[in-house]
Amino acid sequence: MMLTVAGATLNQVPIDWEGNVSRIYEAIRQAQNQGVDILCLPELCITGYGCEDLFLSDWVYTKSLELLLDIVQACRDITVAVSLPVKYRGKNYDTACLIHNQQILGFTAKQFLANDGVHYEPRWFTPWPAYEQGQIEVYGEVYNFGDLVYEVHGIKVAFEICEDAWREELRPGWIHKTHGVNLVLNPSASHFAFGKTSIRERLAVQGSQDFNCTYVFTNMLGNEAGRMVYDGEILIAQQGKLLKKNNRLSFEDLNLLTCQIDFDDPANSETAPNTDEYDQEVEFAKAESLALFDYLRKSHSKGFVLSLSGGADSSCCAVLVSEMVRRGVRELGTKRFLQKLNMPQLAEQLEEDQSEQIIFRRLLKKLLITAYQGTINSSDQTRQAAQSLADSLGATFHEWKIDSEVGGYTQKIEEVLRRDLTWEQDDITLQNVQARARNPAIWMLANIHNALLLTTSNRSEGDVGYTTMDGDTSGSIAPIAGVDKHFLIQWLRWAEEALDYPGLHPVNGLQPTAELRPLEQSQTDETDLMPFSVLVEIERLAIRDRHGPLEVFQIMKREEELEEATLKAYITKFFRLWSRNQWKRERIAPSFHMDDFNVDPRSWCRFPILSGGYKEELETLDKI
Repeated sequence: MMLTVAGATLNQVPIDWEGNVSRIYEAIRQAQNQGVDILCLPELCITGYGCEDLFLSDWVYTKSLELLLDIVQACRDITVAVSLPVKYRGKNYDTACLIHNQQILGFTAKQFLANDGVHYEPRWFTPWPAYEQGQIEVYGEVYNFGDLVYEVHGIKVAFEICEDAWREELRPGWIHKTHGVNLVLNPSASHFAFGKTSIRERLAVQGSQDFNCTYVFTNMLGNEAGRMVYDGEILIAQQGKLLKKNNRLSFEDLNLLTCQIDFDDPANSETAPNTDEYDQEVEFAKAESLALFDYLRKSHSKGFVLSLSGGADSSCCAVLVSEMVRRGVRELGTKRFLQKLNMPQLAEQLEEDQSEQIIFRRLLKKLLITAYQGTINSSDQTRQAAQSLADSLGATFHEWKIDSEVGGYTQKIEEVLRRDLTWEQDDITLQNVQARARNPAIWMLANIHNALLLTTSNRSEGDVGYTTMDGDTSGSIAPIAGVDKHFLIQWLRWAEEALDYPGLHPVNGLQPTAELRPLEQSQTDETDLMPFSVLVEIERLAIRDRHGPLEVFQIMKREEELEEATLKAYITKFFRLWSRNQWKRERIAPSFHMDDFNVDPRSWCRFPILSGGYKEELETLDKI
């Protein structure tokens, strides 16, 4: 039995009914044109996965079913798996509907709900018990509902829906095997994280071997709802062998991957070489650039504004916007790239015979507005680094001094206090006023250009509150708040050569510094905090792995070449600053989830704003 199966990844938007359904129609049309027999679409593709508490609204379920009936009519001479939320006997379920030649065959309900990390599915949905089946009436027609096996095209088909596949020994696939299922479809909304593709590959390939079947995994694509990025991965495996995999993180609205499967003799099934890229540095560039692109167009904004300091963080943000332009134009072409950004008029200003580099520079001039806001404490090196990078990218570059604003604020407070502010007595105050004084003018630029203000805080700064509220944390979107400073520094050095950004050379030659104290104090971030490599290791053990101070010390003293007293001091500083600065993390702009964890309390890591601050635990650490 030779059949053509396919997965189609879609870049959807929560409750963008017209857009979501039009992309579903286009995926079906492309599949029909390519002779596909069975097509799997991503999880909750009608509504969008990231609807959050909209899934608690009854009208969303009614609208989804209405649109499903329209989609059914498009499924002529093809079998399509379409995922949507369904209300059954007063409870909400995440389901996959199998449609065969304009007929609904039934609804499979998700058995395991993701409730860790960035996922809170049990808030909205109810898990379906294994083996159980029922019936549901939809506009006068009755269909099977629950844990189902279907028969189409002479084979047996069943589902694992996203999280179902991650439960190892409890996977529905084990039950499907006892029913002789030939094809398992997995519609997913599995968020991007570094290295996660290797785990998914294992689940798909191992599942196809364990369940003696063909396995099709289809993921959501793009920055769907703001924070999560979906890489649009499609995997097709058969009996322990990966047959086909697409290249992830596309700028297209949809990708279709087809594969001819011989269900009688797997040796005859179609295969193709895997050309996807796995390096973390490449993944970061691709995921961030796509996330920025989708956030820009879905928020109906016209570009980005950035306070470019010449340091690593703001320089990284600038390069990521450049990568958005480079990768988007190369994949879509200039005209389609700008059409998707709702800027078709800009394409008319570009001559067709212009070189790629000229097009990149002209687009960056419009899409990235930067400003260097110096003070008496800013060095010539950082100013030159900022201008050099902006010039090399083609970004618009402005510069001005903010000493008069800082002086005005300082004078007012000195008059109120009837004393001078000094670095010896008012260090934090004098640092913070500079960061905050930069805020109003850069926001003005963003407002004037109808642009998104980029926040430059990274995860390491978020851990310990090494940020200024209403200063460097201010903005519309925080693209690098999900990654640590140690990685960013290494990535910038990699990007200078691997991505051909010579303008990063001056940046990469500088020590990271806030430049808020007088220059003669030679302020650096690592002096203020601790070595970034140490901070990252403490963070991973304390936050990702959820160890207490004493456990962190016991693990690190075996691995780090540090004196015990120094290590204790670093661990104590981390936990104290972490506890003290939760209120700051609550206020950081929305960030993209990139790593296997983050510190955003609205997605991955919830921590009390007020707490005991590990007082007893740190006292115990100090005594050993």
